[in-house]
Amino acid sequence: MDARVPFAAPGLRPLTARSIVLSTLLGHHPPALPARALVRVGALFGVAEGTVRTALTRMVAAGDLEQRDGAYRLAERLVARQARQDDSRAPHTRDWDGGWELAVVTGAARRAAPDRAALRQAMAALRMGELREGCWLRPANLVRREWPSVVTEQCAVFTGAAPDGDPARVVAALWDLPGWSRRARELEEALHAADGVAERFMVSAAVLRHLLADPVLPPALLPADWPGERLRARHEAFDADLHAVLLRHIA
Repeated sequence: MDARVPFAAPGLRPLTARSIVLSTLLGHHPPALPARALVRVGALFGVAEGTVRTALTRMVAAGDLEQRDGAYRLAERLVARQARQDDSRAPHTRDWDGGWELAVVTGAARRAAPDRAALRQAMAALRMGELREGCWLRPANLVRREWPSVVTEQCAVFTGAAPDGDPARVVAALWDLPGWSRRARELEEALHAADGVAERFMVSAAVLRHLLADPVLPPALLPADWPGERLRARHEAFDADLHAVLLRHIA
């Protein structure tokens, strides 16, 4: 069985009222804006005011947003996603000494499906790769993180020596590095070619989603001409200009 993290097919997600609101708030600090500002952003993409307001109501009901002090704010779990997104734009790394972070499932063999799904989601957020069922690892080159309870309740976690074999081959089995690299280059081209606010907005959101999937490996374990840092640098300039346009529009 191929244990590598699957790579999304090329293409940009179409804009919906919900995705416009969510992407706008994820890119705004603090992640809160009044309804009138979000309606104005929607208008940039031809989305009617009523459609945006309906989306806001549904997002509050679904627990995606909170409404208070005259503004719509990201709910706690989405604030955590914003923090991961911010970190993916400028990852906090340290020199790699050859060690690995490992997490091994130790609970009952028959875990409930929701528990397994929650663990898999947490491991993806932690940039861990699954070597085999219930065994997760990565090079210990990220600034030390707190393990969330969903991990500590199901796994033993520790830092240890490298698995058997060439570390570069191990990471190649954990992540689809050629696929990530190809998509990054497609997005670099899209950043250059994007025209108009709506298209630029979609491209920026696609880049941010892609950066969340970057395993952020030590340079010694990356393929030649890895485009991660180049994509980050190009996106930062692109996003700063786009954000300035949005701020002018909602002021």
